[in-house]
Amino acid sequence: MFATLIHATMNKSEEFDDRLQELARFARAISHPARFAILEYLAETRTCTSGDISQNLPLSRTTVSQHLKELKEMGLIHGEIDGLKINYCLCSENIHRYLDEFNTFFRKVRDAAVKCEI
Repeated sequence: MFATLIHATMNKSEEFDDRLQELARFARAISHPARFAILEYLAETRTCTSGDISQNLPLSRTTVSQHLKELKEMGLIHGEIDGLKINYCLCSENIHRYLDEFNTFFRKVRDAAVKCEI
């Protein structure tokens, strides 16, 4: 029954418009503290290799690679192969686009004139 419920819920998400689905994918992509740490590290260093990241975070290289893959698939980072290393850096254009959409969405929520009295 639980698997059926999850399956039904996952299919229901497809009924929402593309903008809300994209915002949800972005939220999922950044929903782990390790991904925030990776983004922060890349922002501070401007560029680095995947090995450097795992040396500066309390995560194994394999775990960092999994998180890098999620961020890359979302378009928040990109990597360039340099011999045996991959140099990762932030994809500012996509980050700005997602943040603008996120801010627009939450501005509507924030500015809603609803007074909730319980």
